[in-house]
Amino acid sequence: MDLNLTTTLAVVVLTFGVFGFANWRARQPAQPLKVRMINYHVVQMVCIVVILLMAAHLVTLFAGRPVTGQQPGGRPF
Repeated sequence: MDLNLTTTLAVVVLTFGVFGFANWRARQPAQPLKVRMINYHVVQMVCIVVILLMAAHLVTLFAGRPVTGQQPGGRPF
């Protein structure tokens, strides 16, 4: 599967939508006799991880090569 720019941006938009929904659901008051089946704070944390990964992927797409943090021609430690 090739993650091109359009697919990456679609994943980012979808993840922001899921994050917004989870944020809205997490802010609703708890009902005393009803058990929440989904912990929406965990969903928000997963969305943040996905957004960070997609941001790193966008940097790689715009740079044209994988960014490793090492300078070309630099001395190794």
